[in-house]
Amino acid sequence: MADQKLIEQFNLRSRLRFNIDAGQIWLDENRMLLLHAKAMGHMRRELFDALGDQGARGVLIRMGFGAGQQDAELARSLIGEGDPYDVFNIGPELHAFEGMVKPTITKKEIDWEKGIFFGEVMLENTWEAESHIQHFGIGDDPVCWTIVGYASGYTSQFFKRFIVFREVSCVGRGDHACKLIGKPAEAWEQGDGYLDYFRQTPGAYAMRRLEDELAQLRGHVRGPVSKEGKLVGSSPGFRAAFDLVRKAAGSPINVLLLGETGVGKEMFARWLHDHSERASGPFTAINCGAIPHDLIESELFGVEKGAFTGAQHSRPGRFERAAGGTLFLDEVGDLPLAAQVKLLRVLQTGEVERLGDHQTRKIDVRLVAATNVDLPKAIAEGRFRADLYYRLATYPVTIPPLRERPGDIPQLAAALIAKYEKTYGKQLAGLTDRALRALLANRWQGNVRELENLIERGVLLAPEGGLIEVEHLFADPPPEPDRGAEVGPRGVVGSQEESSRMRLCEQVLDRENFNLESHEQRLIELAVARANGNLTHAARTLGITRRQLSYRLKRGETAPES
Repeated sequence: MADQKLIEQFNLRSRLRFNIDAGQIWLDENRMLLLHAKAMGHMRRELFDALGDQGARGVLIRMGFGAGQQDAELARSLIGEGDPYDVFNIGPELHAFEGMVKPTITKKEIDWEKGIFFGEVMLENTWEAESHIQHFGIGDDPVCWTIVGYASGYTSQFFKRFIVFREVSCVGRGDHACKLIGKPAEAWEQGDGYLDYFRQTPGAYAMRRLEDELAQLRGHVRGPVSKEGKLVGSSPGFRAAFDLVRKAAGSPINVLLLGETGVGKEMFARWLHDHSERASGPFTAINCGAIPHDLIESELFGVEKGAFTGAQHSRPGRFERAAGGTLFLDEVGDLPLAAQVKLLRVLQTGEVERLGDHQTRKIDVRLVAATNVDLPKAIAEGRFRADLYYRLATYPVTIPPLRERPGDIPQLAAALIAKYEKTYGKQLAGLTDRALRALLANRWQGNVRELENLIERGVLLAPEGGLIEVEHLFADPPPEPDRGAEVGPRGVVGSQEESSRMRLCEQVLDRENFNLESHEQRLIELAVARANGNLTHAARTLGITRRQLSYRLKRGETAPES
């Protein structure tokens, strides 16, 4: 009965939603899965067969640890709504709620201020012990590894301190009951290797490393990602673009990168330079659209002293400064026609002539250009030279916009989180499922650059050690989709329509100075206005008779002002 009151107190059932139409189950911010216990048991056996006892135990513990961390974030969000111990006890109830086990805390020693924790937990109906006995029979060791991991992850995340649970008795080894004991990691014996289960050691998957080495010997890689990890993606569009750039890296051919603003053209250009024979030389970039037209020629080709008013010193241009390396001309489609003529001459002759000078200088530069302009259209409109276009477009590479490669978003987000964790000195647990779905649903007008800005904001706002939520990413969060039907007080899933009505009522009741009569009157007035004064239609909208509507309208006219 106490457990029931706890669930009702924190309204946990209302946080569980079943959206059958969308094929989704949600527990607060986290997407859940409803799986057959037998299927999980078969997967568990496969782990033991593939990795052996030690490897499988480590995987199961770490899997449970991550699940516990997720539920701890939900519990921590409720701190302040009740007694701290009641809030902490949501973890065991959630684990029961999720069908894993029925845990009962039998002993505890907790000091919230000092972070002291000691706990003893009895387990009933553990799915893991049942499954292990079905597949392996009674053994010599405890078997509830995911449950141990969950308890450790939940408590560690809740206390922000590494707390480790250990199973000291288990029905899987013939004991009368399963029992866990939890205490800080440093309080456990350090030499028996138990804590290593919580860490993925470099030697844990020797077979995977051998497979990777064999794939490299055969000339294959697991994904088209650069050695530095600066180019991230596995979608077909990304792979096609990356494959073209990879093939061009070892040659002197000039490359034209095409794509919308923000797709990462400069990142591709840098990768091309870093993996070419010119990697030891300079990589010089210039945005042709950001420099005034009257200065672009001097920036590109250099200037001699006295060439024009204000030219008090001779200085080399970007072509000379990029000697022996790569020159990246971004937004080349914005070059004025006069500069296009001189650029064409440089490409044809391999020589550059500074403004105000008659001497030509040989240059050894690889050119990579980029634009988001439709160059054939610009040629037709007289804004771009056709002969220059054919010089630049010898090897065109089109980088797809982010909206056409949504499968790359999780990888890109993870890489950007890792980047900004270093910038802001944080360590985070990643994105919530709902935050990731919001990123996947975004239209990405700003492409990868927009994603980078959102992730940087999210890393800055997310709490240390926590998860990045939708509100951390977006200054104006997108509207929340229909989450589906909720679970009622008796554990029965209601209808999606009824759940929507209930959420609407909850939002209305949450408003300060709520007044039932005034809200009723506003609904009536809105229905009449939408029906253009037709009371029959308005009554039908409200689900009442025309006579009832007339009575309420008259009552509203005579009611005293509040």
